[in-house]
Amino acid sequence: MIRVLLVEENGLLRGALAALLTRESDMEVVAQGGGDGQVLARALSYRPDVVVIDVDARQDEALATAGELCERLPECRTLLVAGSPALERLRSVLALRPPGLIGKDAPCDRLVEGIRKVVGGQRYIDPGLALLVLDAAADPLTPREREVLRLAADGAPGREIADRLSLSVGTIRNHLSAITRKIGARNRIDAIRIARESGWL
Repeated sequence: MIRVLLVEENGLLRGALAALLTRESDMEVVAQGGGDGQVLARALSYRPDVVVIDVDARQDEALATAGELCERLPECRTLLVAGSPALERLRSVLALRPPGLIGKDAPCDRLVEGIRKVVGGQRYIDPGLALLVLDAAADPLTPREREVLRLAADGAPGREIADRLSLSVGTIRNHLSAITRKIGARNRIDAIRIARESGWL
């Protein structure tokens, strides 16, 4: 039997996942709970084969927990579950090379398949999430343009951006114009939206 520990903030969703997994003849949900800081303690107590962790609500804590599990319980695998993360967040999660990553909007059988694969020692990345990253356009912005746009996104006016970067206001205007042309934006606000959705900011 594959022993599963479920970590999901939403109680209704957690119950649905537990019901789904217990229908499988080779799976048993040995413990479940929210990301309340007790995940490692539960894992050390129940010794599951896999911990399924929701990374949406407390991403940094969830990723840190997954890392601790690898160190303290190396025989236990982790399968991260993500909603529709921003592309930049998704890239950062994939850069950690988790044993498994699946999207919340994936079909139910994909979760079951992912659990079986990671427990079997294979790496499993949801094809939908992998395609999101692969299909994303390359970042056309220079490091300086990205810096200017990031400050603009934080609400800094042109004069403040110029002062902070030791540039003239005219140079900042030129950078913002170049950015909007490059990414096909209508204006600065649209450029910020496009850059965020594309994972460039």
